[in-house]
Amino acid sequence: MASAVSIQILDLRHFAAPVLRPVLDAEGELWKERLHWDYRTSSRLLMQYLDSHMLPGYAAVESGQVTGYAFCVYEETKAVIGDVFALASAPPAPGAAPHADPPQSAFQIEQTLLTHLFETLLNSPHVDRIESQLLLHDSGRHAGIFRDSGFEIFRRLFLVQQLEGLWTHPATELAPGLELRAWRDDDLSAAGRLIAEAYRGHPDSVINDQYRSHHGSQRFLHNIVRYSGCGVFSPQVSHVVVERRTREMVALILGSRVSNESGHITQLCVHPNFRRMGLARMLLSLAAFHFMRLGAAEISLTVTESNTTAIDLYTSEGYTRSRTFDAAVWQRGRTV
Repeated sequence: MASAVSIQILDLRHFAAPVLRPVLDAEGELWKERLHWDYRTSSRLLMQYLDSHMLPGYAAVESGQVTGYAFCVYEETKAVIGDVFALASAPPAPGAAPHADPPQSAFQIEQTLLTHLFETLLNSPHVDRIESQLLLHDSGRHAGIFRDSGFEIFRRLFLVQQLEGLWTHPATELAPGLELRAWRDDDLSAAGRLIAEAYRGHPDSVINDQYRSHHGSQRFLHNIVRYSGCGVFSPQVSHVVVERRTREMVALILGSRVSNESGHITQLCVHPNFRRMGLARMLLSLAAFHFMRLGAAEISLTVTESNTTAIDLYTSEGYTRSRTFDAAVWQRGRTV
């Protein structure tokens, strides 16, 4: 008699970190293979949240083993879907009775996890907005289920530049009245004001609403700089340009180490009044130089596909497309 295989979807807060370690380890291997990122820092942070039993989300469980998970975090009236990842359902062991249903693929399990997460979030009256950027998954992989649930999809590019021969410090000539200096710990507030101005009306402010305000931009920066939200922050790489007269920040670049061999540009922006002065190109060259001196062999960044001006700049600096992924946004009361 055939024995049925049943994949249960359970509240993620029922599970402690060790139970999910095999799934996180498998996911880490994919981050390393596809993006050259060391996922261990992110895994450690996730395991801390899991052990506190406070991380909202769902786990897929088969025969007592966790085979996948999806989670979100809440920011006031917004939910951010942080990740979804699953292993394929295991086939029956040799000699065991066959399953009544065929094993499920990782894709099917991820879709089921997302379905449960969407049902929770879309029916939560305190959630007015949902954002997601699933960097590990190829563009289109889960686009259908997001669209069917009312999300708008934005394609984003993961670009990579190989670093070699950058041992000469790049030219850093600036227009009169401007000053280049290294990032400082007390720059967070000024950088938040700059980001809010730089992204006013920008497509990325549709994808990430933190860019729309000084307060939101500071939260974004705290995550990048203080809490290793995107690798380990590299102050040696990060620089700002300030106007001497007002001491206001007019451009910045921030970088993080995502593995021993890879750096990542986490933020590059220029105030609208100071564009077309070569500041972005100069900051990119400076970051590449410092990343190489730190031992990195490559540097990456992400950009929205519709931002053709930025893509042209990055291409001219030697960046090439490595992957394409999706950002998704749902807003209560808005129809796509």
